[in-house]
Amino acid sequence: MIIQLCGMSGAGKTTISDIVQRKAAKLYGIRVAVIDGDVYRRTLNRDLGYSKQDRIENIKRLGKVAYQLSRKGIVAIISAINPYRDARNELKRKYPAVKEVFIDCPLEVLIERDTKGLYKKASLPEDHPDKLKNLSGLNDPFEKPEDPDLHLRTDRMETDKCAQQLIKLIVEDTSADLISGSPKST
Repeated sequence: MIIQLCGMSGAGKTTISDIVQRKAAKLYGIRVAVIDGDVYRRTLNRDLGYSKQDRIENIKRLGKVAYQLSRKGIVAIISAINPYRDARNELKRKYPAVKEVFIDCPLEVLIERDTKGLYKKASLPEDHPDKLKNLSGLNDPFEKPEDPDLHLRTDRMETDKCAQQLIKLIVEDTSADLISGSPKST
């Protein structure tokens, strides 16, 4: 199984992923690997920028890593902003058992949280040398999912509760595969 999270910076993708990874193994014996977009931007994808084309290529590469892990029976969670519908839909078409999870939080709450200081940099005057010009959802597009498999509102629900909902999705899907007698479609 591949879980592709999407959500703007600071919405809670990494926090939720880390909780799910820990608890799914401890409570259900389910192996989970987190493919964190920020980490892979410093390694496998360090040659990519933030243009639409580069962002789509980033997701393609993360999807390939996720698929390789899923073939080994590991639930792979792609934790990245993943701003474009086309890129998310392409992963669903290309690989089996891909779930889309929208980690949603209103922009005003994200600006208030500003965990990485990105919203502050994106709000600087246009001529400021530190101006961030490509922050998804603020001054670059973020296309909300139209019909995600799970929609988590981190402004309304604690991260532990969000993680529980995601674990429930994983467990239900894994159980359905076992009941149907089909091989794991991860």
